[in-house]
Amino acid sequence: MAFPVLDMVDLQRRPKTTPLPRNDFPAIEGVLLLGEPVRWETSLQLIMDVLLSNGNPGTGLATAPYPHLPVLASNMDLLWMAEAKMPRFGHGTFLLCLETIYRKVTGKELRYKGLMGKPSILTYQYAEELIRRQAERRGWAAPIQKLYAVGDNPMSDVYGANLFNQYLQMAKHEGAEELGTSGLLKQRPSATQSCASILVCTGVYSPKVPGSTEPAQGGEEPPFHGHRDFSFSPGLIEASHIVNDVDEAVQLVFHKEGWAL
Repeated sequence: MAFPVLDMVDLQRRPKTTPLPRNDFPAIEGVLLLGEPVRWETSLQLIMDVLLSNGNPGTGLATAPYPHLPVLASNMDLLWMAEAKMPRFGHGTFLLCLETIYRKVTGKELRYKGLMGKPSILTYQYAEELIRRQAERRGWAAPIQKLYAVGDNPMSDVYGANLFNQYLQMAKHEGAEELGTSGLLKQRPSATQSCASILVCTGVYSPKVPGSTEPAQGGEEPPFHGHRDFSFSPGLIEASHIVNDVDEAVQLVFHKEGWAL
């Protein structure tokens, strides 16, 4: 057991005897959130304990510190698809719960030191760098000028790919150094000219469900499923291409690039 009162919120898993207090438990320096847990209520309670106690959940501070400890999060999808007919709650939903609880308890906003994963531009910059390295290892002399991003979620996969494409277009005119001053990752000059988004119909998006990616009827904008700290631009959820599945996506790329199947 990592902490003596780890399961105090679960009566069935709660220790039968009260554990002795520990004074040697090291202070927690930050919170890293990579994916939704199995038992949400326990994890939400423990994260709140850490944030409200400044990393010393065994002390019980009278006043919650603010700014709080650094919080880094990845995988911000609100929903994802599994075997169930309806979408499942993703890590983005868990983050929403944490943000809401923190604001309700403290009256302040939960702040993130960093947000990674789609639709963050940092994720696509990293993917671009890995692709460049693979091309170098294979001895490809010609630079890769166009990227294709395939996904099933308009609010993360398509939005992120289009956001990165928007960044690439801005970089042509403003330069990577200027964009780097706005908080984006400074990197070597990129040969990539564009990034096309390809939406498949085998996951969160379904053409049989009205409004799953297009604006709702009556001219209303679709609800934004992205993270709180990302601004919403409705045009960025419109995919460059919509295909049935990944196989068709691969065929589309081969056709666009003039490669024989």
